[in-house]
Amino acid sequence: MPVIRLFGSAAFAGMLAVATSPAGAALITHKDIPLSVAKTLAEATVAACAAKGYAVSVVVVDRDGETIVEMRGDDASPHTMENARRKAYTAMTFKQTTAEYAKKLNDGNPVVRQQVTLPSVIAIPGGVPIKAGDTVIGGVGASGSPGFDDDCVNAGLAQVKDQLQ
Repeated sequence: MPVIRLFGSAAFAGMLAVATSPAGAALITHKDIPLSVAKTLAEATVAACAAKGYAVSVVVVDRDGETIVEMRGDDASPHTMENARRKAYTAMTFKQTTAEYAKKLNDGNPVVRQQVTLPSVIAIPGGVPIKAGDTVIGGVGASGSPGFDDDCVNAGLAQVKDQLQ
């Protein structure tokens, strides 16, 4: 008798699994930014701005917008950390640089005007999406070098590009 119950329970469980799984469904797989790459990216970005004479903060976020690394360079202003975080989040969320996003706002795009009211969204250059191929897997933002934040972030990304395959 116990064998029949076990078999019946197993068969019923199997039917439930089949009934609740869409045809051809598979697990979703994705790439994530490891801490070591996020650290290298942040350090290289801070160094690139320091070489230009600017003290910046840098934040790297993952695909969910959660902070992996935040780094405040020597003498960087306190507000730069929050600006960098928001830039990284915005770049990841909208899958474009914050310079491109800011241009849409400045051009009067009504959708962007509404989006910038969302928490953590900011339309200031200095945020860049992090991509593995064509897939956005995170974002990086820098703040504190007026007009050079994008250049510093791109220099940092150049240091880790081989690790983002």
